[in-house]
Amino acid sequence: MTASGPSRVIVADANVLINFIHVGRLALLAALPGYEWVVPEDVVAEITDPIQRERLDQAIGAGQFRIETLTETDDLAQYAELRRILGRGEAACIVLAARNRWLVASDEKGRFRREASARLGSGLVNTAGLFVAVIRAGLMSVEEADAAKSTLEQHRFRMSFASFRDIL
Repeated sequence: MTASGPSRVIVADANVLINFIHVGRLALLAALPGYEWVVPEDVVAEITDPIQRERLDQAIGAGQFRIETLTETDDLAQYAELRRILGRGEAACIVLAARNRWLVASDEKGRFRREASARLGSGLVNTAGLFVAVIRAGLMSVEEADAAKSTLEQHRFRMSFASFRDIL
């Protein structure tokens, strides 16, 4: 529990973590009131860029993110099923979130979104939604979020709106 009330747990996929690393704001996720963050071991393994991995390892070491490993027999069976159609990190995120009724933070589309929706219902959040939550929490201004959006576009991650002001 946080000072502001019960925490919801969010399982982070690599793409969301990398987006926040690109803009130098990974710590914002952990600062978001009312949420705790979990990163599956399989997601950590997917982050192979040395600088990105170092930033993630620092955040984990600082207690901003908790590592989870799939060990339950049922989890491993579901993971194996999902691995036939999804990457290892995406599969692990869905399995952990479904078992624990957690949210998943991911920008994946297609099969991932279909599988996550079927197993989690509306338990998905994405990079844009997290920036909106950060703005609403007073942790970042709209202008700072728009600057981050511009940086992400330089890394080939596009959002379908011109400014966060348009969706607030």
